[in-house]
Amino acid sequence: MRNLTIQRVMLITLFALLFSLATRVPVDTDTWWHIRSGEHTLTEGMIYEDPFSHSLRGEDWTNHSWGSQIVIFGVWEIAGNVGLALYTSILATVGMGFVYAAGNGTVYVRAFAVILGAATAAVFWSPRPQMLSFLLSTVFVWILYDYKRNKVDRLWWLPAIMLVWGNLHAGFSIGFIILGGFGLGEILNNLTGTKNPHVIGWQGIRKMVLVGVACIAVLVINPYGFAMLRVPFETVNIGVLRDFIQEWQSPNFQERQTWPFIFMLIALFGLLGTGARRIDWTDLVLISGTLFMALLYGRNISVFAVVATPVITFHATALTEQRGWLTRPIRRVTQRQARLNAGLVTVIVLGAAVSVLAVLDTELTDTAQRQFLPVDVAEFIEAEQPPQPMFNSYNWGGYLMWAVPTYPVYVDGRTDLYGDDFLNRYLTAAFGRPDWREILDEDGINTVVVETNSGLAFELAEEPGWTQIYPPAASEDTRAVIYVRDEPLNVASAD
Repeated sequence: MRNLTIQRVMLITLFALLFSLATRVPVDTDTWWHIRSGEHTLTEGMIYEDPFSHSLRGEDWTNHSWGSQIVIFGVWEIAGNVGLALYTSILATVGMGFVYAAGNGTVYVRAFAVILGAATAAVFWSPRPQMLSFLLSTVFVWILYDYKRNKVDRLWWLPAIMLVWGNLHAGFSIGFIILGGFGLGEILNNLTGTKNPHVIGWQGIRKMVLVGVACIAVLVINPYGFAMLRVPFETVNIGVLRDFIQEWQSPNFQERQTWPFIFMLIALFGLLGTGARRIDWTDLVLISGTLFMALLYGRNISVFAVVATPVITFHATALTEQRGWLTRPIRRVTQRQARLNAGLVTVIVLGAAVSVLAVLDTELTDTAQRQFLPVDVAEFIEAEQPPQPMFNSYNWGGYLMWAVPTYPVYVDGRTDLYGDDFLNRYLTAAFGRPDWREILDEDGINTVVVETNSGLAFELAEEPGWTQIYPPAASEDTRAVIYVRDEPLNVASAD
Protein backbone atom coordinates (compact mmCIF):
# COMPACT_ATOMS: atom_id res chain seq x y z
CA MET A 1 0.00 0.00 0.00
CA ARG A 2 2.84 2.40 0.77
CA ASN A 3 3.94 2.09 -2.86
CA LEU A 4 0.65 3.72 -3.91
CA THR A 5 2.15 7.13 -4.54
CA ILE A 6 0.28 10.11 -5.94
CA GLN A 7 2.07 9.49 -9.26
CA ARG A 8 0.59 6.00 -9.42
CA VAL A 9 -2.80 7.41 -8.47
CA MET A 10 -2.46 9.81 -11.39
CA LEU A 11 -1.60 6.95 -13.75
CA ILE A 12 -4.59 4.88 -12.63
CA THR A 13 -6.82 7.95 -12.96
CA LEU A 14 -5.54 8.58 -16.47
CA PHE A 15 -6.39 5.12 -17.79
CA ALA A 16 -9.72 4.96 -15.93
CA LEU A 17 -10.69 8.23 -17.64
CA LEU A 18 -9.45 6.97 -21.02
CA PHE A 19 -11.52 3.81 -20.75
CA SER A 20 -14.60 5.79 -19.75
CA LEU A 21 -14.06 8.32 -22.55
CA ALA A 22 -13.73 5.58 -25.18
CA THR A 23 -16.84 3.60 -24.17
CA ARG A 24 -19.79 4.59 -26.31
CA VAL A 25 -22.99 3.07 -27.69
CA PRO A 26 -22.37 1.38 -31.09
CA VAL A 27 -24.44 3.51 -33.49
CA ASP A 28 -22.13 3.65 -36.52
CA THR A 29 -24.07 2.14 -39.42
CA ASP A 30 -20.86 0.86 -41.07
CA THR A 31 -20.27 -1.42 -38.08
CA TRP A 32 -23.08 -3.69 -39.22
CA TRP A 33 -21.95 -4.43 -42.74
CA HIS A 34 -18.57 -5.33 -41.28
CA ILE A 35 -20.31 -7.78 -38.93
CA ARG A 36 -22.28 -9.26 -41.84
CA SER A 37 -19.11 -9.58 -43.92
CA GLY A 38 -17.26 -11.26 -41.06
CA GLU A 39 -20.10 -13.74 -40.64
CA HIS A 40 -20.10 -14.49 -44.38
CA THR A 41 -16.34 -15.03 -44.42
CA LEU A 42 -16.50 -17.47 -41.52
CA THR A 43 -19.50 -19.42 -42.76
CA GLU A 44 -19.09 -19.32 -46.54
CA GLY A 45 -15.45 -18.50 -47.19
CA MET A 46 -13.46 -15.52 -48.46
CA ILE A 47 -15.37 -12.86 -50.35
CA TYR A 48 -14.03 -12.06 -53.81
CA GLU A 49 -17.29 -10.89 -55.41
CA ASP A 50 -20.05 -8.78 -53.91
CA PRO A 51 -22.73 -11.03 -52.33
CA PHE A 52 -24.74 -8.35 -50.51
CA SER A 53 -26.15 -5.86 -53.04
CA HIS A 54 -28.50 -6.40 -55.96
CA SER A 55 -27.06 -3.42 -57.85
CA LEU A 56 -23.48 -4.77 -58.19
CA ARG A 57 -23.95 -8.40 -57.18
CA GLY A 58 -21.10 -10.54 -58.47
CA GLU A 59 -18.73 -7.62 -59.09
CA ASP A 60 -15.11 -8.02 -57.99
CA TRP A 61 -14.50 -6.72 -54.47
CA THR A 62 -11.24 -6.62 -52.52
CA ASN A 63 -12.51 -6.93 -48.97
CA HIS A 64 -9.45 -5.36 -47.35
CA SER A 65 -10.95 -5.51 -43.82
CA TRP A 66 -11.68 -9.25 -43.85
CA GLY A 67 -9.54 -10.09 -40.81
CA SER A 68 -10.90 -7.33 -38.59
CA GLN A 69 -14.44 -8.18 -39.69
CA ILE A 70 -14.00 -11.69 -38.31
CA VAL A 71 -12.78 -10.15 -35.04
CA ILE A 72 -15.77 -7.78 -34.84
CA PHE A 73 -18.23 -10.54 -35.72
CA GLY A 74 -16.71 -12.73 -33.01
CA VAL A 75 -17.04 -9.90 -30.49
CA TRP A 76 -20.66 -9.43 -31.52
CA GLU A 77 -21.43 -13.15 -31.26
CA ILE A 78 -19.92 -13.39 -27.80
CA ALA A 79 -21.12 -10.18 -26.18
CA GLY A 80 -23.46 -8.27 -28.53
CA ASN A 81 -23.64 -4.50 -28.12
CA VAL A 82 -21.67 -4.63 -24.89
CA GLY A 83 -18.86 -6.40 -26.72
CA LEU A 84 -18.84 -3.80 -29.50
CA ALA A 85 -18.63 -0.97 -26.97
CA LEU A 86 -15.80 -2.68 -25.08
CA TYR A 87 -14.00 -3.49 -28.35
CA THR A 88 -13.72 0.24 -28.95
CA SER A 89 -12.77 1.21 -25.40
CA ILE A 90 -10.16 -1.54 -24.97
CA LEU A 91 -8.41 -0.83 -28.28
CA ALA A 92 -8.50 2.93 -27.66
CA THR A 93 -7.14 2.63 -24.12
CA VAL A 94 -4.37 0.20 -25.07
CA GLY A 95 -3.47 2.41 -28.03
CA MET A 96 -3.19 5.51 -25.84
CA GLY A 97 -1.08 3.39 -23.48
CA PHE A 98 1.47 2.95 -26.27
CA VAL A 99 1.30 6.69 -26.95
CA TYR A 100 1.97 7.30 -23.25
CA ALA A 101 4.98 4.97 -23.43
CA ALA A 102 6.29 6.79 -26.52
CA GLY A 103 6.29 10.09 -24.63
CA ASN A 104 8.71 11.61 -22.16
CA GLY A 105 8.63 13.26 -18.76
CA THR A 106 6.71 12.91 -15.54
CA VAL A 107 3.36 11.21 -15.25
CA TYR A 108 1.73 14.65 -14.96
CA VAL A 109 3.16 15.90 -18.25
CA ARG A 110 2.32 12.68 -20.04
CA ALA A 111 -1.18 12.49 -18.56
CA PHE A 112 -1.97 16.03 -19.73
CA ALA A 113 -0.76 15.27 -23.25
CA VAL A 114 -2.44 11.86 -23.46
CA ILE A 115 -5.83 13.16 -22.28
CA LEU A 116 -5.62 15.96 -24.84
CA GLY A 117 -4.55 13.48 -27.53
CA ALA A 118 -7.33 11.04 -26.62
CA ALA A 119 -10.00 13.75 -26.68
CA THR A 120 -8.72 14.76 -30.13
CA ALA A 121 -8.57 11.23 -31.53
CA ALA A 122 -11.88 10.10 -29.98
CA VAL A 123 -13.95 11.91 -32.60
CA PHE A 124 -13.61 8.89 -34.91
CA TRP A 125 -13.48 6.04 -32.40
CA SER A 126 -16.17 3.46 -33.16
CA PRO A 127 -16.45 -0.36 -33.42
CA ARG A 128 -15.03 -0.58 -36.93
CA PRO A 129 -11.84 -2.04 -38.45
CA GLN A 130 -10.20 1.39 -38.23
CA MET A 131 -9.84 0.87 -34.45
CA LEU A 132 -7.30 -1.89 -35.11
CA SER A 133 -5.45 0.49 -37.44
CA PHE A 134 -5.49 3.08 -34.66
CA LEU A 135 -3.95 0.59 -32.22
CA LEU A 136 -1.27 -0.62 -34.63
CA SER A 137 -0.35 2.96 -35.58
CA THR A 138 0.36 3.68 -31.90
CA VAL A 139 2.56 0.57 -31.73
CA PHE A 140 4.53 1.86 -34.75
CA VAL A 141 5.04 5.25 -33.05
CA TRP A 142 6.15 3.61 -29.80
CA ILE A 143 8.65 1.29 -31.49
CA LEU A 144 10.15 4.08 -33.60
CA TYR A 145 10.41 6.63 -30.80
CA ASP A 146 11.87 3.99 -28.48
CA TYR A 147 14.48 3.28 -31.16
CA LYS A 148 15.20 6.97 -31.63
CA ARG A 149 15.24 8.19 -28.03
CA ASN A 150 16.13 5.12 -25.96
CA LYS A 151 18.13 3.11 -28.53
CA VAL A 152 15.84 0.11 -27.98
CA ASP A 153 15.83 -1.76 -31.28
CA ARG A 154 12.53 -3.46 -32.07
CA LEU A 155 12.50 -2.45 -35.73
CA TRP A 156 12.15 -6.01 -37.00
CA TRP A 157 8.84 -6.22 -35.19
CA LEU A 158 7.44 -3.84 -37.80
CA PRO A 159 7.29 -6.28 -40.76
CA ALA A 160 5.56 -8.84 -38.53
CA ILE A 161 3.05 -6.19 -37.46
CA MET A 162 2.56 -5.12 -41.07
CA LEU A 163 1.89 -8.72 -42.10
CA VAL A 164 -1.00 -8.81 -39.62
CA TRP A 165 -2.11 -5.23 -40.40
CA GLY A 166 -2.32 -5.95 -44.12
CA ASN A 167 -4.92 -8.62 -43.37
CA LEU A 168 -6.93 -6.43 -41.01
CA HIS A 169 -7.53 -3.08 -42.69
CA ALA A 170 -6.27 -0.86 -45.52
CA GLY A 171 -5.21 1.61 -42.83
CA PHE A 172 -1.83 -0.12 -43.07
CA SER A 173 -0.91 2.91 -45.18
CA ILE A 174 -0.68 4.86 -41.90
CA GLY A 175 2.20 2.63 -40.85
CA PHE A 176 4.14 3.56 -43.99
CA ILE A 177 3.38 7.26 -43.45
CA ILE A 178 4.78 7.06 -39.90
CA LEU A 179 7.81 5.01 -40.92
CA GLY A 180 8.46 7.25 -43.93
CA GLY A 181 8.14 10.36 -41.76
CA PHE A 182 10.71 9.00 -39.33
CA GLY A 183 13.09 8.07 -42.15
CA LEU A 184 12.83 11.45 -43.88
CA GLY A 185 13.16 13.33 -40.60
CA GLU A 186 16.30 11.45 -39.62
CA ILE A 187 17.85 12.01 -43.06
CA LEU A 188 17.26 15.76 -42.62
CA ASN A 189 18.70 15.61 -39.10
CA ASN A 190 21.90 14.11 -40.49
CA LEU A 191 22.12 16.41 -43.52
CA THR A 192 21.63 19.57 -41.42
CA GLY A 193 23.99 18.47 -38.67
CA THR A 194 21.32 18.64 -35.98
CA LYS A 195 22.99 18.57 -32.56
CA ASN A 196 20.74 16.16 -30.74
CA PRO A 197 21.70 12.97 -28.88
CA HIS A 198 18.55 11.32 -30.19
CA VAL A 199 19.43 11.63 -33.89
CA ILE A 200 19.59 8.25 -35.65
CA GLY A 201 22.82 7.77 -37.61
CA TRP A 202 23.13 6.69 -41.23
CA GLN A 203 23.51 3.05 -40.27
CA GLY A 204 20.24 3.20 -38.35
CA ILE A 205 18.56 4.91 -41.31
CA ARG A 206 19.72 2.14 -43.63
CA LYS A 207 18.18 -0.38 -41.28
CA MET A 208 14.90 1.56 -41.30
CA VAL A 209 14.93 1.47 -45.11
CA LEU A 210 15.44 -2.30 -45.09
CA VAL A 211 12.62 -2.70 -42.59
CA GLY A 212 10.39 -0.55 -44.81
CA VAL A 213 11.15 -2.74 -47.82
CA ALA A 214 10.33 -5.82 -45.75
CA CYS A 215 7.05 -4.23 -44.68
CA ILE A 216 6.10 -3.71 -48.34
CA ALA A 217 7.09 -7.27 -49.22
CA VAL A 218 4.93 -8.91 -46.55
CA LEU A 219 1.85 -6.94 -47.60
CA VAL A 220 1.28 -9.22 -50.56
CA ILE A 221 0.78 -12.16 -48.16
CA ASN A 222 -2.98 -11.91 -48.06
CA PRO A 223 -5.95 -13.52 -49.87
CA TYR A 224 -6.00 -10.74 -52.50
CA GLY A 225 -2.29 -10.50 -53.25
CA PHE A 226 -1.08 -7.33 -54.98
CA ALA A 227 -4.64 -5.99 -55.22
CA MET A 228 -4.40 -5.10 -51.52
CA LEU A 229 -1.64 -2.58 -52.29
CA ARG A 230 -3.96 -0.60 -54.55
CA VAL A 231 -6.81 -0.19 -52.06
CA PRO A 232 -5.56 2.94 -50.20
CA PHE A 233 -4.84 4.75 -53.48
CA GLU A 234 -8.16 3.79 -55.04
CA THR A 235 -10.08 4.83 -51.92
CA VAL A 236 -8.64 8.37 -51.67
CA ASN A 237 -9.39 8.93 -55.35
CA ILE A 238 -13.16 8.41 -54.93
CA GLY A 239 -14.56 11.91 -55.42
CA VAL A 240 -17.91 11.20 -53.78
CA LEU A 241 -16.10 10.42 -50.52
CA ARG A 242 -14.55 13.89 -50.45
CA ASP A 243 -17.74 15.64 -51.53
CA PHE A 244 -20.39 13.96 -49.37
CA ILE A 245 -18.92 11.79 -46.57
CA GLN A 246 -18.21 13.86 -43.45
CA GLU A 247 -15.13 11.97 -42.25
CA TRP A 248 -13.52 12.43 -45.67
CA GLN A 249 -14.06 16.20 -45.65
CA SER A 250 -12.03 18.93 -43.98
CA PRO A 251 -12.85 19.35 -40.26
CA ASN A 252 -15.72 21.66 -39.37
CA PHE A 253 -14.31 23.78 -36.56
CA GLN A 254 -17.79 25.04 -35.67
CA GLU A 255 -18.53 21.60 -34.21
CA ARG A 256 -17.51 21.11 -30.58
CA GLN A 257 -16.22 17.62 -31.25
CA THR A 258 -13.32 19.17 -33.18
CA TRP A 259 -12.40 21.64 -30.42
CA PRO A 260 -9.89 19.28 -28.75
CA PHE A 261 -8.08 19.28 -32.10
CA ILE A 262 -7.90 23.08 -31.90
CA PHE A 263 -6.70 22.97 -28.28
CA MET A 264 -4.05 20.44 -29.23
CA LEU A 265 -2.76 22.71 -31.98
CA ILE A 266 -2.68 25.66 -29.56
CA ALA A 267 -0.78 23.60 -26.98
CA LEU A 268 1.65 22.30 -29.59
CA PHE A 269 2.42 25.68 -31.15
CA GLY A 270 2.61 27.32 -27.73
CA LEU A 271 5.20 24.82 -26.53
CA LEU A 272 7.19 25.11 -29.76
CA GLY A 273 7.13 28.89 -29.34
CA THR A 274 8.81 28.77 -25.95
CA GLY A 275 12.02 27.59 -27.56
CA ALA A 276 12.82 25.39 -24.58
CA ARG A 277 13.81 22.65 -26.99
CA ARG A 278 14.80 22.89 -30.63
CA ILE A 279 12.36 20.97 -32.74
CA ASP A 280 13.73 17.80 -34.22
CA TRP A 281 13.32 17.33 -37.97
CA THR A 282 11.55 14.01 -37.41
CA ASP A 283 9.02 15.66 -35.10
CA LEU A 284 8.50 18.47 -37.61
CA VAL A 285 8.02 16.12 -40.57
CA LEU A 286 5.55 13.92 -38.67
CA ILE A 287 3.56 16.83 -37.26
CA SER A 288 3.37 18.85 -40.48
CA GLY A 289 2.61 15.79 -42.61
CA THR A 290 -0.17 14.42 -40.40
CA LEU A 291 -1.55 17.91 -39.79
CA PHE A 292 -1.87 18.37 -43.55
CA MET A 293 -3.66 15.01 -43.74
CA ALA A 294 -6.00 15.96 -40.87
CA LEU A 295 -6.90 19.32 -42.39
CA LEU A 296 -7.56 17.65 -45.73
CA TYR A 297 -9.57 14.69 -44.39
CA GLY A 298 -11.08 14.87 -40.90
CA ARG A 299 -10.70 11.13 -40.34
CA ASN A 300 -6.93 11.67 -40.11
CA ILE A 301 -7.26 13.80 -36.97
CA SER A 302 -6.64 10.66 -34.92
CA VAL A 303 -3.39 10.00 -36.84
CA PHE A 304 -2.24 13.53 -36.05
CA ALA A 305 -3.11 13.05 -32.38
CA VAL A 306 -1.06 9.84 -32.19
CA VAL A 307 2.14 11.46 -33.50
CA ALA A 308 1.66 14.90 -31.90
CA THR A 309 1.05 13.67 -28.35
CA PRO A 310 4.61 12.37 -27.74
CA VAL A 311 6.03 15.55 -29.28
CA ILE A 312 4.00 17.64 -26.83
CA THR A 313 5.51 15.65 -23.95
CA PHE A 314 9.06 16.24 -25.25
CA HIS A 315 8.62 20.01 -25.37
CA ALA A 316 6.56 20.26 -22.18
CA THR A 317 9.25 18.32 -20.31
CA ALA A 318 11.98 20.59 -21.72
CA LEU A 319 9.98 23.63 -20.60
CA THR A 320 9.53 22.32 -17.05
CA GLU A 321 13.25 21.53 -16.83
CA GLN A 322 14.17 24.99 -18.12
CA ARG A 323 11.91 26.74 -15.63
CA GLY A 324 12.84 24.48 -12.75
CA TRP A 325 9.30 23.12 -12.41
CA LEU A 326 10.50 19.67 -11.53
CA THR A 327 8.87 17.31 -9.11
CA ARG A 328 10.77 14.43 -7.62
CA PRO A 329 8.75 11.22 -7.72
CA ILE A 330 7.96 9.87 -4.26
CA ARG A 331 8.79 6.18 -4.05
CA ARG A 332 6.98 5.44 -0.78
CA VAL A 333 4.34 7.31 1.18
CA THR A 334 3.21 7.27 4.75
CA GLN A 335 0.60 4.79 5.87
CA ARG A 336 -1.96 7.59 6.22
CA GLN A 337 -1.22 8.93 2.74
CA ALA A 338 -1.45 5.41 1.36
CA ARG A 339 -4.95 5.02 2.80
CA LEU A 340 -6.00 8.38 1.35
CA ASN A 341 -4.58 7.45 -2.04
CA ALA A 342 -6.32 4.07 -1.94
CA GLY A 343 -9.61 5.77 -1.16
CA LEU A 344 -9.07 8.23 -4.00
CA VAL A 345 -8.31 5.40 -6.44
CA THR A 346 -11.41 3.53 -5.31
CA VAL A 347 -13.63 6.56 -5.88
CA ILE A 348 -12.11 7.22 -9.31
CA VAL A 349 -12.34 3.61 -10.50
CA LEU A 350 -15.91 3.25 -9.20
CA GLY A 351 -16.89 6.51 -10.87
CA ALA A 352 -15.42 5.34 -14.18
CA ALA A 353 -17.14 1.97 -13.78
CA VAL A 354 -20.51 3.65 -13.15
CA SER A 355 -20.00 5.82 -16.24
CA VAL A 356 -19.14 2.77 -18.37
CA LEU A 357 -22.05 0.71 -17.05
CA ALA A 358 -24.44 3.59 -17.74
CA VAL A 359 -23.33 3.60 -21.39
CA LEU A 360 -23.68 -0.17 -21.60
CA ASP A 361 -27.22 -0.15 -20.20
CA THR A 362 -29.47 -2.22 -22.47
CA GLU A 363 -32.36 0.25 -22.45
CA LEU A 364 -30.07 3.21 -23.19
CA THR A 365 -28.39 1.29 -26.01
CA ASP A 366 -31.72 0.33 -27.57
CA THR A 367 -32.98 3.92 -27.37
CA ALA A 368 -29.79 5.32 -28.91
CA GLN A 369 -29.72 2.77 -31.71
CA ARG A 370 -33.37 3.42 -32.58
CA GLN A 371 -32.54 7.12 -32.70
CA PHE A 372 -29.49 6.81 -34.97
CA LEU A 373 -30.05 3.54 -36.86
CA PRO A 374 -33.03 2.36 -38.97
CA VAL A 375 -34.00 -0.27 -36.39
CA ASP A 376 -37.74 0.31 -36.73
CA VAL A 377 -37.46 0.36 -40.52
CA ALA A 378 -35.70 -3.01 -40.55
CA GLU A 379 -38.31 -4.53 -38.26
CA PHE A 380 -41.09 -3.21 -40.52
CA ILE A 381 -39.46 -4.62 -43.68
CA GLU A 382 -38.95 -7.99 -42.01
CA ALA A 383 -42.61 -8.12 -40.95
CA GLU A 384 -44.32 -6.66 -44.05
CA GLN A 385 -42.02 -7.98 -46.82
CA PRO A 386 -42.47 -5.15 -49.37
CA PRO A 387 -41.59 -6.09 -52.98
CA GLN A 388 -37.95 -6.24 -54.02
CA PRO A 389 -35.60 -4.86 -55.33
CA MET A 390 -35.06 -2.12 -52.74
CA PHE A 391 -33.55 1.33 -53.14
CA ASN A 392 -32.12 2.49 -49.82
CA SER A 393 -30.31 5.41 -48.25
CA TYR A 394 -26.51 5.16 -48.36
CA ASN A 395 -26.36 5.94 -44.64
CA TRP A 396 -28.62 3.00 -43.77
CA GLY A 397 -27.35 0.38 -46.19
CA GLY A 398 -24.84 -1.11 -43.77
CA TYR A 399 -27.40 -1.67 -41.03
CA LEU A 400 -30.07 -3.00 -43.41
CA MET A 401 -27.53 -5.43 -44.87
CA TRP A 402 -27.14 -6.97 -41.44
CA ALA A 403 -30.64 -6.57 -40.01
CA VAL A 404 -32.60 -7.71 -43.10
CA PRO A 405 -30.22 -10.09 -44.90
CA THR A 406 -32.97 -11.40 -47.22
CA TYR A 407 -33.18 -7.94 -48.80
CA PRO A 408 -30.06 -7.21 -50.86
CA VAL A 409 -29.19 -3.51 -50.55
CA TYR A 410 -28.89 -0.99 -53.35
CA VAL A 411 -25.92 0.81 -51.78
CA ASP A 412 -23.99 0.87 -48.51
CA GLY A 413 -20.73 2.15 -47.05
CA ARG A 414 -18.46 0.05 -49.29
CA THR A 415 -17.43 2.98 -51.47
CA ASP A 416 -14.42 1.07 -52.77
CA LEU A 417 -16.85 -1.40 -54.37
CA TYR A 418 -19.31 1.10 -55.84
CA GLY A 419 -16.95 3.79 -57.17
CA ASP A 420 -17.70 7.31 -58.39
CA ASP A 421 -19.90 6.52 -61.39
CA PHE A 422 -22.33 4.35 -59.47
CA LEU A 423 -22.40 6.60 -56.40
CA ASN A 424 -23.11 9.69 -58.51
CA ARG A 425 -25.94 7.78 -60.15
CA TYR A 426 -27.26 6.86 -56.72
CA LEU A 427 -27.05 10.49 -55.57
CA THR A 428 -28.99 11.63 -58.64
CA ALA A 429 -31.87 9.45 -57.53
CA ALA A 430 -31.51 10.11 -53.79
CA PHE A 431 -31.53 13.88 -54.27
CA GLY A 432 -34.59 13.68 -56.53
CA ARG A 433 -32.78 15.19 -59.49
CA PRO A 434 -34.48 15.16 -62.92
CA ASP A 435 -33.38 11.63 -63.92
CA TRP A 436 -34.54 9.89 -60.74
CA ARG A 437 -37.54 8.20 -62.42
CA GLU A 438 -35.37 6.68 -65.15
CA ILE A 439 -32.89 5.31 -62.61
CA LEU A 440 -35.56 3.65 -60.49
CA ASP A 441 -37.23 2.24 -63.59
CA GLU A 442 -33.99 0.96 -65.17
CA ASP A 443 -33.02 -0.78 -61.93
CA GLY A 444 -36.51 -2.22 -61.47
CA ILE A 445 -36.90 -0.64 -58.02
CA ASN A 446 -40.17 -1.48 -56.27
CA THR A 447 -39.44 -0.31 -52.72
CA VAL A 448 -37.71 2.90 -51.65
CA VAL A 449 -36.31 3.36 -48.11
CA VAL A 450 -34.97 6.87 -47.57
CA GLU A 451 -34.85 9.74 -45.09
CA THR A 452 -38.04 11.74 -44.68
CA ASN A 453 -36.32 14.98 -45.68
CA SER A 454 -34.54 13.58 -48.75
CA GLY A 455 -35.19 14.94 -52.21
CA LEU A 456 -36.43 11.56 -53.42
CA ALA A 457 -38.97 11.38 -50.58
CA PHE A 458 -40.42 14.74 -51.61
CA GLU A 459 -40.64 13.65 -55.24
CA LEU A 460 -42.32 10.33 -54.42
CA ALA A 461 -44.89 12.08 -52.24
CA GLU A 462 -46.24 13.74 -55.40
CA GLU A 463 -45.60 10.91 -57.84
CA PRO A 464 -48.55 8.84 -59.14
CA GLY A 465 -48.09 5.09 -58.87
CA TRP A 466 -46.20 5.16 -55.54
CA THR A 467 -47.72 4.71 -52.08
CA GLN A 468 -46.17 5.48 -48.73
CA ILE A 469 -46.41 2.49 -46.36
CA TYR A 470 -44.06 3.65 -43.61
CA PRO A 471 -44.19 5.01 -40.98
CA PRO A 472 -47.48 3.40 -39.92
CA ALA A 473 -49.93 5.48 -37.93
CA ALA A 474 -48.76 4.16 -34.57
CA SER A 475 -45.06 4.77 -35.25
CA GLU A 476 -43.09 7.65 -33.74
CA ASP A 477 -40.39 7.40 -36.39
CA THR A 478 -40.14 10.75 -38.18
CA ARG A 479 -36.78 10.08 -39.85
CA ALA A 480 -37.69 7.51 -42.48
CA VAL A 481 -40.27 6.81 -45.15
CA ILE A 482 -40.90 3.74 -47.28
CA TYR A 483 -42.63 3.97 -50.65
CA VAL A 484 -43.70 1.02 -52.83
CA ARG A 485 -44.95 0.86 -56.40
CA ASP A 486 -48.67 0.29 -56.76
CA GLU A 487 -47.86 -2.11 -59.59
CA PRO A 488 -44.44 -3.73 -59.05
CA LEU A 489 -42.23 -3.96 -62.12
CA ASN A 490 -40.86 -7.31 -60.93
CA VAL A 491 -40.27 -9.19 -57.70
CA ALA A 492 -36.66 -10.11 -56.95
CA SER A 493 -35.99 -13.45 -55.38
CA ALA A 494 -35.20 -13.44 -51.69
CA ASP A 495 -31.69 -14.81 -52.27
